[in-house]
Amino acid sequence: MPDAFAFGLNFVHPLVMGVLGALSLYALYLGIKAKRTRLAEPEQRKELIKGKFAQRHFKVGSLVLVLTVLGTFGGMAVTYINNGKLFVAPHLLVGLGIASLLVLAVALVPLIQQGNLVARKVHVGLNMAALTLFLWQTYTGLEIVGKILNAPAA
Repeated sequence: MPDAFAFGLNFVHPLVMGVLGALSLYALYLGIKAKRTRLAEPEQRKELIKGKFAQRHFKVGSLVLVLTVLGTFGGMAVTYINNGKLFVAPHLLVGLGIASLLVLAVALVPLIQQGNLVARKVHVGLNMAALTLFLWQTYTGLEIVGKILNAPAA
């Protein structure tokens, strides 16, 4: 594999994660709007329903899950391709934890669709935990990108 291509691969994961962060915040916004729609007075609810916030939240949340899982394994693959090993460090372990939290949150969707309030609250809690960890991941990820950019050329 050409060195320039291998070097460029290092930046696919951070770019995907940047998109993932923005989509995660948008999914949060849509989830809040869906909740407001559910709890609104009948007259206001009629207007809010037109926004289809719950359906959009579901679609964007699905995309967040896909990008999280593919981004996690893609980052691991690129690290292995370029270094011949994975670095078992907090960034890797927390990334796997985030992916696991989101898989669990999505697994609750059928119960939420049946009106299970506990499942809805656990879903929100898991996603908030994942988003909080993602913010920390952003910091450690930028440190890693800095190391890659400042590494002496091979």
